[in-house]
Amino acid sequence: MTTRDPRTEIREFLSSRRARITPEKAGLPAYGGNRRVKGLRREEVALLAGVSVDYYVRMERGGLAGASDGVLEALASALRLDEAERDHLFHLARRSAAPSGPRRSGPAVTVRSTLRQVLDAISDAPAWIGNGRYDVLAANHLAHALYAPVLADPRRPANTARFVYLNPEAARDFFVDYDEITGDVAAKLRMEAGRRPHDDELSALIGELSSRSELFRQRWASQDVRLHRSGRKRVRHPVVGRFDLDVESLELPAEPGLHLNVYTAPAGTPTAGNVALLASWAATRQLAPWAATDE
Repeated sequence: MTTRDPRTEIREFLSSRRARITPEKAGLPAYGGNRRVKGLRREEVALLAGVSVDYYVRMERGGLAGASDGVLEALASALRLDEAERDHLFHLARRSAAPSGPRRSGPAVTVRSTLRQVLDAISDAPAWIGNGRYDVLAANHLAHALYAPVLADPRRPANTARFVYLNPEAARDFFVDYDEITGDVAAKLRMEAGRRPHDDELSALIGELSSRSELFRQRWASQDVRLHRSGRKRVRHPVVGRFDLDVESLELPAEPGLHLNVYTAPAGTPTAGNVALLASWAATRQLAPWAATDE
């Protein structure tokens, strides 16, 4: 898959965000009973953003190059963009201003030994390091045990997005909120694509998922974007059972593009008990801390 034309990305993103807002939601009068467009008209967005209709039309057709931060902020406000969508808009604008660039790799797929020591030191919680492409790059013994279904793929680095979309039966068994997960994965990949349009590995992954999964094509077409954030993860381990985990996703400033993900549960909860059972199971299996290179 090659990098898409930024003008096409901008047009599809802005038109999709415009289509979801009704005049009533925007605080505008809805004149006439027959509106031929879904959501706001272009002239209504222009009014809300405080720009001319011609200027907004040029922007929606992909002409974000030269747009000031103030105009982009006004446009984000008019379209009621959330934080992730606003960031994505700014990424698209910067890319539009300088669309060409050499093809290059994204974040590294190896993890420094000192970071592996950090993972090993986290002994009571599953913890792993990944990138925006959903590669699992390194994991401590508990994460290795918890993510056993994902890491069963012999391909290295193992990739959660491939597991979700290309092994859907196993993924449905593993992820309690599978439908929500599919939307989040596609949205975070689109966010990463906006940030790193020249990442060859990311482009290849998106191309592979697009060609092999109808569900991914549907989720990708939504134009949704998400940030990597803390949240809740509910999974069913094939041996230990159900886990309702709190997830903290921490950026690693010294390794741009990498995240440390730590899964915890409040003391005294069933999930906390299952984490202890998971540790016992991992010990019987003699699972060592896992790395993308399977060293």
